[in-house]
Amino acid sequence: MIKRIAQTAGFTGLLAALLLTVLQSLWVSPLILQAETYETPAASEVHEHANSSVAGHAHDAEAWEPEDGWQRVLSTTGGNLVVAVGFALMLAGLYTLRRPTRTSQGLLWGLAGYATFCLAPTLGLPPELPGTAAADLLQRQIWWITTAASTAVGIALLAFGKHWALKLLAVAIVLVPHVFGAPQPLVHSSLAPQELESQFKIASQLTNLAFWLALGVISTWLFRRNPQDQYPA
Repeated sequence: MIKRIAQTAGFTGLLAALLLTVLQSLWVSPLILQAETYETPAASEVHEHANSSVAGHAHDAEAWEPEDGWQRVLSTTGGNLVVAVGFALMLAGLYTLRRPTRTSQGLLWGLAGYATFCLAPTLGLPPELPGTAAADLLQRQIWWITTAASTAVGIALLAFGKHWALKLLAVAIVLVPHVFGAPQPLVHSSLAPQELESQFKIASQLTNLAFWLALGVISTWLFRRNPQDQYPA
């Protein structure tokens, strides 16, 4: 069973990560690069001056950043692979508890993952372009984790809860983080035009939707390739 979970997660993560990287390279990354052109030249000059003033071993201690081109694509692919395999492991583990009977059910699992880890959190914390003001990082991380967890619990109760009271509880649990609201910056500001921000939000949502649907379908198909009698009832 552990071997089957690992194989399912590995192959699923690889394929989904490649798909996500292609979509990001064609649609999302160009928008980010375009937004970077709106950052103030003064900030760039200060950054370059700070870099040039660092000498000797201190320069080696600076954080490495991938350059545009193959380095950025390779770095993005590696990050996507880690994330995709992690999510695929989670799905494959859940399949051992609620075994899918049809590959098409992977679409539902993918939609649930998308709603949990993308749609719900971005209702309060939408994806941001470079040069966008943001609230405190720790507060945003706490709200994101809380929202994802409450959404996962709510979806599970809606899908598997039998009593109507459990379904009402599920709706309440999903709404709680949004009632309190996500942390916001003191002043909302962005260097990029509003039109570019809108394009970026749409691109991010549709890209993640395609990623999660692929993750659900591929993982379900691979998991079901094993004969049913190899899995515990």
